[in-house]
Amino acid sequence: MIDPYRRRLALLVASCYFMENLDGTIVTTAAPKLRAALHVSSTAIGLLIATYLITFAVAIPVGNWLMTRMGERRLFLSAIAVFTVASLLCALSHNITELVLARSLQGVGAALMVPVGRIVVLANSNKTDIMRLVAYIVWPSLLAPALAPLVGGIIVTFGSWRWLFLPNVPLGVAAFIAGTILMRPSTRQRAQPIALDWRGMLLTGLGLGGLVYSAFVAGELTSSWTSVAIDLAVSLAVLGGAVAYLRRRRDAFLDLSVFRVTTFTQSLRGIFPFTMVVGSVPLLLPLMFEDRFGWSPIKSGAIVLFVFIGNVVAKPSTTPLLNRFGYRRVLLVATSAVCLTMLTFALFDAATPVAVIALVAFINGVVRSIGYSGLLTLVYSDVGEEHMSHGTTLAATVQQVAAGFAASAGVVALRVGSSISHTNPVSSQVGYRIAFVLLAVLGATSTLNAFLMHPSAGDALRTVPPPRSTRD
Repeated sequence: MIDPYRRRLALLVASCYFMENLDGTIVTTAAPKLRAALHVSSTAIGLLIATYLITFAVAIPVGNWLMTRMGERRLFLSAIAVFTVASLLCALSHNITELVLARSLQGVGAALMVPVGRIVVLANSNKTDIMRLVAYIVWPSLLAPALAPLVGGIIVTFGSWRWLFLPNVPLGVAAFIAGTILMRPSTRQRAQPIALDWRGMLLTGLGLGGLVYSAFVAGELTSSWTSVAIDLAVSLAVLGGAVAYLRRRRDAFLDLSVFRVTTFTQSLRGIFPFTMVVGSVPLLLPLMFEDRFGWSPIKSGAIVLFVFIGNVVAKPSTTPLLNRFGYRRVLLVATSAVCLTMLTFALFDAATPVAVIALVAFINGVVRSIGYSGLLTLVYSDVGEEHMSHGTTLAATVQQVAAGFAASAGVVALRVGSSISHTNPVSSQVGYRIAFVLLAVLGATSTLNAFLMHPSAGDALRTVPPPRSTRD
């Protein structure tokens, strides 16, 4: 039985997760309208989006060091305050420069908010409780991207662009008040505060920021593949240097020894491509619906909403499925089913019945919810308490970099598909078909990762399967 306090804390972190994910996705989906409202170029809006993703990815690893200085409770509440104030500054911005600066501050707050909250919830918890605790935290990350196209469509159709950011203010204030009342001082033993490893932080930040920037550039329809390849190669080289440096240090900025835990490494190896594939759906589907099918933003967002409905419907069954059948089998089925739905999306055209599209979107939501929850909980299967903060920080970092790639994965696949079919990226259905096939192939790497897992992977998180006559 999960401690009621820990459950309430998990729901608080979940609300912050929802706020951060909705904000991160809604701006991307509303980018064309935002560009018109601010009278700026696509490049300027691209900078706005990239700034948030880069600062988010770069700031996450710093949170682990800040916790040793400030403590989890103070840092978590401070992060909520920073994110809320930054959201208000975004809404009050008068020009793109002010908006970019406010957006970067927002990225810092978001980077410190959810990973720290996740550490507080999971620290010293029983292994068999982690599945449910992570389920409480994770479902908003699946809900927000599905809601964003509809919410963004309504806002840009009937309201001001400032309302893209204003909803975060009351939500943030409520979360701060709830956190102040609810959160107790942490009882987890913290590591002795050490001086910040500036060299390790700089190398890590440059490498991660470069990776996310490379993904962003690749997602621009007019970017050069040569420049993308150069940016990616340089970023990987810097990140490789950071890894080599961190492994040599005794008091490393990030403790990479947690990667020796097999299930931890396998979960992140599966999370990266899986996040890219499922994260591309709420972005690529509306693009196809609006540019190829001629749908309105609201109709497009309403159909993508069925992904969210699938998420919600699947969530209660995720823990019983993992307990009964084990991680390997559940992940094999879930990741394979995601690939099949991507292949089905490739068959759609303007004549496809709306009900059929909605059904496949619903199924995609069901299996992505199960797969995502399984991969994220597997992270903690065999990680000891002494590695919990570093493991959570590294998992959040990988997840965020994957989310940055997901924002561009659909467009990159569309560009590649259009190159193969020798058509314009947004004017040919053939390009979309090839794009979804390519994404299905990418998702298959997560299926292969699950196939290579040991049948007992994740057993530390499982409870005794319930009898057939009882409900979980």
